[in-house]
Amino acid sequence: MSGFLIFLAIVAALIFFVITIYNRIVALSQRTEQAFADVDVQLRQRHDLIPNLVETVKGYASHEKETLNEVITARNAAQAATGPAAQGAAEGVLGAALGKLFALAEAYPDLKANTNFLELQRELSDVENKIAAARRFFNNAVQEFNTAIQQIPGNFVAPLGGFSTKEYFEIPEVNRAQVEAAPEVKF
Repeated sequence: MSGFLIFLAIVAALIFFVITIYNRIVALSQRTEQAFADVDVQLRQRHDLIPNLVETVKGYASHEKETLNEVITARNAAQAATGPAAQGAAEGVLGAALGKLFALAEAYPDLKANTNFLELQRELSDVENKIAAARRFFNNAVQEFNTAIQQIPGNFVAPLGGFSTKEYFEIPEVNRAQVEAAPEVKF
């Protein structure tokens, strides 16, 4: 009888251990989902600012249609991208297009002096900083989740819930400097 009770205690402890590990993995998965939602909110704010910025520039540099169209095309592609890897790549292209737009503004002194343009540029700079912070938080959450499901005992429990590694939100190396650097605001 006591052998049976010991066996039940061991089984109960093992079940409790598996449930604890599983719940930790679920919590980390939820944290990554919430962190990605935070990144997405910041990206949407960025995307919402861009049409206003393009319209402001268009009033001063209407003959620069190629650059303006490139920004709009990149914005639309960034909005349509899904998943951290695809969004990171699309945001890199958008960052490069915005860099060209701000370089274009340097050639138009009236545009650089426009208060609406300066305000939009300041807001975009603020959003870029928030995106960078949200991206760092998301990538940290992904790292913790991936570590939890790859280490023992999580690697035995993760398949039970269908958990697999998550992607980081990375910006392609070519465009990283342009995107991470906040747009320059000159007065």
